[in-house]
Amino acid sequence: MAAVTRISEAAANAACNAVVDLLDVGGTGSVKIYSVGSGVPADVDTAITDQTLLAQLTLNATAFGAAAAGVATANAVTGDSSANDTGDAAFFRACNAAGTAVIQGTCAAADADMIMNTISIVSGGTVNITSWTFTMPES
Repeated sequence: MAAVTRISEAAANAACNAVVDLLDVGGTGSVKIYSVGSGVPADVDTAITDQTLLAQLTLNATAFGAAAAGVATANAVTGDSSANDTGDAAFFRACNAAGTAVIQGTCAAADADMIMNTISIVSGGTVNITSWTFTMPES
């Protein structure tokens, strides 16, 4: 039998807020943008290996606003005014102040978990996030 578990909107909002609030633990967190290397890690707990850190952006002290309809929207993220390396952005990891990764997703100029001003990052260049939401689906 197929899984048909559903949660209420209140439960989706609570779960969504619980996840994004982990980014606020210990102070201001960060978003690290990586090239694909040998591939995007299977999950956020998988170690980074040959993926190149292209840029690191600073989260707001309160990384996300309160969820509505199971969706939380990131507050302003401070761009990286001097990218670490050159390459094409493929995925990101959002970490708390201690560096513990909480969220991983795809990044692109459109149709991705995180929307950026460009995925063609040049060392020393500017990198910005255009929009970023985190969703906890009700169904």
